[in-house]
Amino acid sequence: MKELVYHRMLLPTVERYADRPAFFDGEYRATFSQHLDRVARLSSGLRDLGVRADDRFAVMALNGHQFLECYHAAFLGAGVINPLNLRLAPKELEYILADSETKVCFTDQFFAPVIDKVREAVGIEHVVMIGDGDAPHDVRYEDLLASATPRIPDEPEEDDAAVLMYTGGTTGLPKGVLLDHRAEMLNLYHVMQVWRFSPDDVFLHQTPMFHAASMGGMLGVPAQGGTSVFLSLFDPGRVLELCEQHSITQTVMVPTMIGMLLNHSEFRPERLASLDTLTYGASPMPAALLDQLLANFPDLDVFQGYGMTESSAVLTALGPEEHRARGPRLRSAGRPLPGVVLSIQGPNGEIMPSGETGEVCARAGNFMREYWKKPDATAEAFRDGWYHSGDAGYIDPDGYLFLVDRVKDIIVTGGENVYSVEVENAIAAHPAVEQVAVIGIPSEKWGEAVHAIVVVRAGATVTESDIVEHTREWIAGFKVPKSVEIRTEPLPLSGAMKVLKRELREPYWAGRDRAVN
Repeated sequence: MKELVYHRMLLPTVERYADRPAFFDGEYRATFSQHLDRVARLSSGLRDLGVRADDRFAVMALNGHQFLECYHAAFLGAGVINPLNLRLAPKELEYILADSETKVCFTDQFFAPVIDKVREAVGIEHVVMIGDGDAPHDVRYEDLLASATPRIPDEPEEDDAAVLMYTGGTTGLPKGVLLDHRAEMLNLYHVMQVWRFSPDDVFLHQTPMFHAASMGGMLGVPAQGGTSVFLSLFDPGRVLELCEQHSITQTVMVPTMIGMLLNHSEFRPERLASLDTLTYGASPMPAALLDQLLANFPDLDVFQGYGMTESSAVLTALGPEEHRARGPRLRSAGRPLPGVVLSIQGPNGEIMPSGETGEVCARAGNFMREYWKKPDATAEAFRDGWYHSGDAGYIDPDGYLFLVDRVKDIIVTGGENVYSVEVENAIAAHPAVEQVAVIGIPSEKWGEAVHAIVVVRAGATVTESDIVEHTREWIAGFKVPKSVEIRTEPLPLSGAMKVLKRELREPYWAGRDRAVN
């Protein structure tokens, strides 16, 4: 008997809270019943544009209620949503739209010109404009909804596709991660056993909605009767304003966003007084930044979530109790969510004992069906019945997962493995450091040399030797950077606000082969 479909979660909630205002996006306001009516109209509109349940439709837009409506239409069976990273290069965008065989693309005034440049080459038949603006399009979003008869699609099968989300493509071309309803709903059930959404929640959507880290808030909060508030593009000053205006209780941020918020000139802890739950993840959290967060908000329920697109988002969680207790576990990614099994494996697939570092592997029902059109890559990822994450880590005797690096970011210098995250944590503890990234660069003597790129806080000064001497107090000598680059401009970030180490490495490795890619 079928259960793992979003109809079973959203529709009873809409019936229960039909007249409750629950969606706030600038001047836009909507109750649950109004939201569902718009989703039903969008579902019919997609059908009018030729999209069937197993067809892909793309969205390239800033955060907003329309983006959420597109997700909910897909999760109610109107089509397979293909959310596009806002930082895609033109060739990457062309590849994804062609590879996914997308015929309909929703966009806004900021990205419509980009879509217009590639639509003919990739076969886009309809471009739908979200919001206002003078940019190329075929039909406006609101006109599409106004002309459609509201209809909720029939329940999909659990193994029907719901999302085609492309990974960042750290090497080579991006890979399409095909996720079905069963995987997404199992992930949501796992998440809700730990995070406990409720009708009293007021959730701020501020992580990019194309990213898997946003999925719990987009599906779980409405399904439990909570309120959704939208921030189109992250801005720390605007976050403070919205938290005060709407009494925000929950949100998700990546570490870069947390750092920008805490260091904003108008930040004061009392401006976030309504916030009771903050979740971070998607990239390593510098130890000094986490200490700063906990010092400012000792009563805040802080969670860390670890996972990846391929797992519909979340595999492990570190909860408020561990954060308040401090200690060594604060540097872990927590323990597996219900239904998730982890192992640490060596290069030949051998299971590593507790405390030994290897590749993080997992089993769970919330994993992708496949990499789209890439059976060999799918088989490689799931070899021997485990998903192989590409992350290096270890599990302690109590089952806590400690991540030491991405496999591709490990620096092999003089035969020793150096984990870039460990060096970054040491450097980030210096009071003059705003951002830091550590990479391996070519070295005739060492093979690779540890190189640090440091962004200095406004008004502060620091030298290369200051950073090196500071770092020596924290980590072993072979891990200390051989060179330091001091910058004042921010580090390059992906659309999900992760530091783009690939771009930082490129000038040093041009024309050379690197053992770890």
